[in-house]
Amino acid sequence: MAAAAQHKFQAHESEVLVDAPILALRRDQVEMPGGKKSAREIVEHFGAVAVVAYRPGDAQDPGSGEIALVRQYRQCVAQRLLELPAGILDLAQEEELHCAQRELQEEAGLAAKDWRVLVDLVTSPGFCDEAVRVYLAQELEDVPQPEAEDEEADMVVEWVPLSTAVSSIMRGEIVNSIAIAGIFAAAEVVSGRSVARPVSTPFALRPQRLAQRRIAQGIGPDLKKL
Repeated sequence: MAAAAQHKFQAHESEVLVDAPILALRRDQVEMPGGKKSAREIVEHFGAVAVVAYRPGDAQDPGSGEIALVRQYRQCVAQRLLELPAGILDLAQEEELHCAQRELQEEAGLAAKDWRVLVDLVTSPGFCDEAVRVYLAQELEDVPQPEAEDEEADMVVEWVPLSTAVSSIMRGEIVNSIAIAGIFAAAEVVSGRSVARPVSTPFALRPQRLAQRRIAQGIGPDLKKL
């Protein structure tokens, strides 16, 4: 059996290479086993939340319930992707649940009485500190939406059976990683195979470095406003 990993990876130097509204890029000099230092470039992010908004269907068939998905244009892939309602934690010290509630109203025109934590995920740990908390929202009601801007002005809300969303993932039709994680987790909870966590569960993975630096610079409450 291999010995347990014990090396403590420490960054002895850090420099910010790029500072942009919703992210930054820094380079750390990290001590490797044996004492050598290696450079690691890290994209800093505020973190984000996403919501699986679920309304039940046939009580005898949990998979017949529907979830609200949004089709949004993403310049990175030059496509409109089917995704969960979601948003960045870009307001200083905003609670994750409050951000999720705000984004659900803004993107889908919905509010929910019942909220649970489905899953926390690190989207690209090889180069980015972004972490996302995905919620399950139930007991839904329609609420007014504020006027949308930019890509969101082109956004379309689609109600999709949960079982169809799972099948769409397997067919390669839903490719957003946050949506994939949230949909699979919701299917587990709705089926009764798993239990969602309470919203009081700490979001220990939430990135702090970019937000704390902006706050220290006097930027806020909107941390994107450089």
